[in-house]
Amino acid sequence: MQISSSLLENAVNEFARLPGIGKKTALRLVLHLIKQSPEDVQRFTNTIDRMKKEVLFCTVCHNISDSNLCNICGNPSRKKETICVVETIRDVIAVESTQQYNGLYHVLGGIISPLDGVGPDQLNIETLLQRIQKGDVEEVIFALSPNIQGDTTIYYIQKKLGSGHVKVTTIARGISFGGELEYADELTLGRSLQNRMPVEKYVSH
Repeated sequence: MQISSSLLENAVNEFARLPGIGKKTALRLVLHLIKQSPEDVQRFTNTIDRMKKEVLFCTVCHNISDSNLCNICGNPSRKKETICVVETIRDVIAVESTQQYNGLYHVLGGIISPLDGVGPDQLNIETLLQRIQKGDVEEVIFALSPNIQGDTTIYYIQKKLGSGHVKVTTIARGISFGGELEYADELTLGRSLQNRMPVEKYVSH
């Protein structure tokens, strides 16, 4: 792609670093910004800069937040006895969009994947165990992407939990094996939550 301006080319290269953005899409975005007023562009850059500097993560569930406690953990109408364990913040958004779940969340920040160098110590597993050990949790729902890494993560955490008073379930196989949770349509994901099953029937030992 031949670009006559180095300033334009640098901007295109930065936009192209974003996930799912190719050079052609990046060029369209940059050309759009060039056409905007200085005030609009300044507002755009200020918003991104402020987000990066001020965004926080919930000290309880690790969801993204504007304060130390996210609006889900701080909502008194949410069912405190149920925790839905997800891989990423994107998955919280996906589950919330189904409007089929009214409990709390716990964001692991990834899944166990030895080939990618991701072990249990690099995930938010210990804080999950601490939340459960307080005794207020009745059910833990694993809503991880249905693949080998997701199954490994579920099996590891289940073993850490042991045979306690907590019911451990996982979303049903409405999500195809090998897929990613965030790309599931809302209806399929909602049904998978409603038809969740005990982990023992899901994870092969």
